[in-house]
Amino acid sequence: MNKPSTLGGACIIASVCVGAGMLGLPSAGAGAWTLWSMLAISITMIMMTLSGWLLLEALKHYKFKASFNTVAKDVLSKPVNAINNLSLYFVGGILLYAYISTSGDIFSGILGVSSELASVLFVAFCSAFVLHSTRAVDRISIVLILFMIISFVLGISGLASQISVPTLFAESQTDTPYSAYAFALLPVALTSFGYHHSVSTMRDYYQDEYRAKKAILAGTVIALTFYLVWVICIFGNLPREAFGPVVSAGGGVDALLSALTNGIDSTSIKQALNIFAIAAVISSFIGVGLGVFDYLADFFGFEDTRTGRLKTWTVTFLPPLVFSLIAPFGFVTAIGLAGAAATIWACIIPATLAKKLRQRESVQQGFVVPGGNVTINIVIAFGVLTAAFHLLAMANLLPVFKG
Repeated sequence: MNKPSTLGGACIIASVCVGAGMLGLPSAGAGAWTLWSMLAISITMIMMTLSGWLLLEALKHYKFKASFNTVAKDVLSKPVNAINNLSLYFVGGILLYAYISTSGDIFSGILGVSSELASVLFVAFCSAFVLHSTRAVDRISIVLILFMIISFVLGISGLASQISVPTLFAESQTDTPYSAYAFALLPVALTSFGYHHSVSTMRDYYQDEYRAKKAILAGTVIALTFYLVWVICIFGNLPREAFGPVVSAGGGVDALLSALTNGIDSTSIKQALNIFAIAAVISSFIGVGLGVFDYLADFFGFEDTRTGRLKTWTVTFLPPLVFSLIAPFGFVTAIGLAGAAATIWACIIPATLAKKLRQRESVQQGFVVPGGNVTINIVIAFGVLTAAFHLLAMANLLPVFKG
């Protein structure tokens, strides 16, 4: 069998990220607007790439197929490991929940069926790639990324030609500076780079930490490029005050695209953006599903057999599907909740694991993240601050843009 390409792994990482970010960041960043949103997103990308590398470094001490759960159980105390497992499953589950709920809204109109049935069909079809194998997800991720790039270029080229510079760099019309809203954006930005449940999958896929590192970096760079171009084009076409109805509607995909396309005359641009949104939701659902699937297989000890994979599929996809049918809610709300919990297992825990395992080994061999303890402490501090900002925003102690 040919060695898996770096591009395939990068596309899996990018596909995990892009769905949440592309569809959640514009609404979440409306308060901070262009420059502060771009700064917050770029800083988050750097921190999340480093934290993923730190998790990869921690995993090198364990056999392939070992997941986050195996490392945390060996290194951390039982209470801390329980918190880590709970937060990891919560984030993965709520992301799947958000994508399934969104898919119901998108595909019900296309298929002419109820949103509930559309969600069931979406899960049945898309989760089949995860059930089959990582290689199948690699292949479909490349196809979906190509669809996203083509539709993105077609849609963005039309939006880019209509960018209004005064709108893009509009000055604050209130007493609250744009920078104050950037803190509340960070949890959503963090979730937009929340690929960490796929780190062990990448390591196992390549059987090489260094190649997995390259795939992670390439994937986060692809995601960052999408995000920055997307934010510029959205904020250059849709005035800040126009985000009020989008935010009040929960920041969902349909509300954002509706507000955006209402001001666009070109049918081809609207169609391209709709295709892009569909590809983004599908790719993120499959990418996140793969990470949660591998994590739960290790957690429950399910074997990599047909029966074992069916058991893993059941515990991975059925709970979020059931909850999405019972109580769907705002996309950005779900992403924000995931971001608050993700600070634990995507920043704080990976850095803590790497630090403790470095203390165990007097001589470091193999893959090591550069920067020593400085890198570890910066990543931990970023995670703690991001969680604090989310809690402060929930308590109305930070300004949150509502239009």
